[in-house]
Amino acid sequence: MQDGSVTVERRKRGPDVWCFRWREAGADGRRIHRRIVLGTAEELKNIASARKMVTGLRSEININDIRIRRESITLADLSRRFQQRELADRNPRIAYSTKKAYAGYLEKWIEPRWGEYSLLEIRAVEVESWLKSLNRAPGTRCKIRNVMSLLFNHGRRHDLCDRNPIEWVRQSAKRRTAPDILTTNEVQGLLANLRFRERTLVLLAVTTGLRRSELFALKWKDVDFQGKQICVTRSIVQNVIGVCKTESSQKPVPAHDDLMKALREWRGQTPYKSSESWVFASPANQGRRPYLAQQIMQRHILPIARKLGIAKRIGWHTFRHTYSTLLRSTGAELKIMQELLRHSTIRVTLDTYTQAVTTEKRNAQEAVVALLFREKTQEK
Repeated sequence: MQDGSVTVERRKRGPDVWCFRWREAGADGRRIHRRIVLGTAEELKNIASARKMVTGLRSEININDIRIRRESITLADLSRRFQQRELADRNPRIAYSTKKAYAGYLEKWIEPRWGEYSLLEIRAVEVESWLKSLNRAPGTRCKIRNVMSLLFNHGRRHDLCDRNPIEWVRQSAKRRTAPDILTTNEVQGLLANLRFRERTLVLLAVTTGLRRSELFALKWKDVDFQGKQICVTRSIVQNVIGVCKTESSQKPVPAHDDLMKALREWRGQTPYKSSESWVFASPANQGRRPYLAQQIMQRHILPIARKLGIAKRIGWHTFRHTYSTLLRSTGAELKIMQELLRHSTIRVTLDTYTQAVTTEKRNAQEAVVALLFREKTQEK
């Protein structure tokens, strides 16, 4: 069994880095020196932090050692290894926002409860019972379950365990309450009372269904005024620029004449007009970053909504849900709705985003009654 060594290495350019070195047998039986960068000296303040990072990796290196086989890796070890490999900044396969969410669930929920357990000690029934005891929404409990399942699948992929008990954990993601959507009158009221900057943002959100991370990541080069469309090529979360949520998200979005007119007027007002400038660049940092979405919502949009008597829970995603539901009420084909919302599957469009409005339900019900009692309706 080997422990390897953790050392600080100097760099000619950039900050110093903590490295982990070890030796292992190659295909020809010779010993090969290996090295992996754990992080910068700024991220890992001391050797104790660096050694903590290699716990899971050390278990993987020694997986074939007979002395290690007798000992089972703990979930905390597996979690640290998962974060080193999958949640590192250099891994482009997972979006920044997703990495932050995974790390949050691991730190707040999973490691405090199950970290000291060996993987062999974790049972599906116990995990299921624990999830039921959490005073959280079903969706949150389902996400915690899914992150635990990711951990075990990671362990199986790297031969750190041979089972995933979370596969048998039952946890529904059904919402307690349906997300709020705005009526056409409420949207019109907001647009009529907001200042021009917020009005342009809301108009853009409610007529395209763009996500918050996509709205504020737009640059002027993404707006095709002649072709009347918007190209969604990036996202921004906590000032970190990344890729879009899915491949489907990167499709161009059609833009109405009213939206194009508003964007032209906004470009005339903002001092940041170059093609590389953010559409909603913040003057607080000379346009180097866009406005903070939550600040605009909390300070400017919500107060106006409350003055108008709109008591619904409103966030940026409310406009996306509203757009989806209004699309459905117009009779738009499901495939068209899916493409406009840039979902990977139609099921997400229907199950998650679309609610049938009351008049639509009533009309559908009346059509069924008319079929059943056609003779009576004709007599009248």
